[in-house]
Parts: sequence; structure tokens; C-alpha cells
Amino acid sequence: MRKSEQAHPKTQSRTRKSSGRTPPPPRTGRGRRPSRAEAAPYHHGALRDALLEAAERVLERDGLAGLTLRAVAREAGVSHAAPTHHFGDLTGLVSELAAIGFRQFNTAMAQACGPGNLSIDQRAMARAKAYVAYAQAHPGMYGLMFRTERLDYSRPSLHEAAEASFAGLAGAIAAKRQEIISEDALTLDQAAAIARAWSLVHGFTMLLLDGRLEDIVDRLPEGSSAEQLLDAMLKTTVTKD
Repeated sequence: MRKSEQAHPKTQSRTRKSSGRTPPPPRTGRGRRPSRAEAAPYHHGALRDALLEAAERVLERDGLAGLTLRAVAREAGVSHAAPTHHFGDLTGLVSELAAIGFRQFNTAMAQACGPGNLSIDQRAMARAKAYVAYAQAHPGMYGLMFRTERLDYSRPSLHEAAEASFAGLAGAIAAKRQEIISEDALTLDQAAAIARAWSLVHGFTMLLLDGRLEDIVDRLPEGSSAEQLLDAMLKTTVTKD
């Protein structure tokens, strides 16, 4: 062997020592640091949707008090900075979430009203029942939608969804009264009809969600329900309006 090919004794010793060691296995589980791809598994657009879905889960599980940017990030499994990047602040996040709620709400009522051979009164009652049913199925979202002080109605998505909700209510009252109702200018009588219908259903819904109707329902004949109470209220109100 030529001199240049001979390894220095110390080098040979280091080589023998290193070759005799078994490399440690890669860390897994909690001890393993996730790669960048694993830490951010969402596409930019998908992450925004994932954050809103996570926010709805937190809202329905922990209530509005538990809905924070950190809680949403933790629920979605992303960095704490992600919600701020997409929504700016908590007001931005809850406003976009409320817009989703209004769109779901509007769809539920529209589907309840048709298509079908329903009379005007039947459509009004179906709409009211769908209103209450949505609130029962999504109490956290429903509560958020009417917390005006927490929302930014200058955001186009929320403004448009809320206006569509009002347009649906105004349209139902217009059909009942068999007249055209402008969304921008109401007569006092038209405004009273809209407010009366909304107050009835919204008030009933809030009492129901808060458990305040249980005492009344308990006094009804055995087997009666809150739904039957609502039906009776609607029959005596819708047919007279």
C-alpha cells in the first residue's frame, strides 16, 4: 500500500469506533419535530376554510367566551399566527364566521319553504319552524349572529348575508300582505309587521334556548312539546297578520 493510502492510526481508531456504533432511530411522537410540510399541511385557501370550521367547533363546544384566536389555531392544529394572518383579529374571525351562519340560516329557511304546493300561510309557518330548528341545531352560531357588538358589518360577506336574511323576512311578509315591500324604505305599518313576526319567532327561540319555556311546557297536557306550542302560536298569529 502506498504511503498516501495509509490512514493515520488515530483516524483508523476513529473510523473503527464510529463504524461500530448503531445510529439512533429517528425520533417519533412528541419528541419528533414536525417538518415544515407537516406543520403547515393546508393550502393557503384551504387553511382559511379549516380555521373557520375549527372556529365553529370551538364556538359550539366552548361558547363565545371560549372562542379565541389561540383556541381556533389549536383546534385547527396550526400556528398561533395563522388566524391573525387570515382574519386580522378576533372581530374579523367572528364576523366571517357569522356570515357563514347567516348563509346556512337563509338556506335552511329557503329549503323549508319550497319547492312545493304550500299556501302563503304554510310557507310562513315552515319558515318560522326552520328558523327555530336552525337555532336549536346551532345554538352557538345563532347566538353569535345576533351579537352585533362583536361583529363588523362593514365586512362585505357579513353585510351581504345579513341583508339576505332580512330580505327573506321582508319577502315573506310581503307575500302575506300581498304587496311589494321595499328593503330600503318601509311604511310604519310594514315595519310593524316585519318587527312583529321577527319578535315572535326570535323571542320564542331565545326563551327556548335558555330553557325558559320548560315551565310552560310542563303545564301543558302530557306529551305536549315546545314545537307544538310554537305551532299553536304561529296558527293564531300568521293567519291574522
